Amino acid sequence: MCRELAVSLAHREDAAYFSARLPPGEMWRIFTAFKQKAVYLDIETSGGWQGTDDITVIGIYDGANVQTFVQGINLNDFEIAIANYDLVITFNGTAFDLPFIQSQFPGISLPPAHIDLRFLLKKVGYAGGLKKIEKELGIVRESSIDGMDGYDAVRLWQAYQWGDDAALETLIRYNRADIVHLEPLMEIGYSEMKRRLFGLD
Repeated sequence: MCRELAVSLAHREDAAYFSARLPPGEMWRIFTAFKQKAVYLDIETSGGWQGTDDITVIGIYDGANVQTFVQGINLNDFEIAIANYDLVITFNGTAFDLPFIQSQFPGISLPPAHIDLRFLLKKVGYAGGLKKIEKELGIVRESSIDGMDGYDAVRLWQAYQWGDDAALETLIRYNRADIVHLEPLMEIGYSEMKRRLFGLD
């Protein structure tokens, strides 16, 4: 144990080291150690419209700044931007966001560590979709996008393709809420798991 601790300390700034040694369900443990190099991520897709299912929007948020990448505008810039982070935090990114990104950006170097909040929050008693969990925890969206879901995101992209620039603005606001709200959810999940680990009341 002492030897492992010494090696871990020597790699305390290497997210890949811990990612290779911790199972996905325990990745929450590295959150505070790599918080300053963490990014919250969410994608939108075309949903099979016109026979293709492509990424339309990618949003990332590092706790201070939001960056949005849009198909046909600056989507290819995402590959450079994401390389600046060591830890990516998603909701259901294991099954959806990250495989989609890897398919559309072959050879991309994603952050070496990943926390999927869908599974972390389920461990602490919050199951279901992102919007349902937000409401349970009192996280409120602005009225113009409250109640929207992934189907609405696809329809907004279609409207934008037909010439409605306002639809793209709404889609970006929707995506921004998805990523910004991941931050308090991560904090809640981490605090609850830590409380349980140490048996705190």
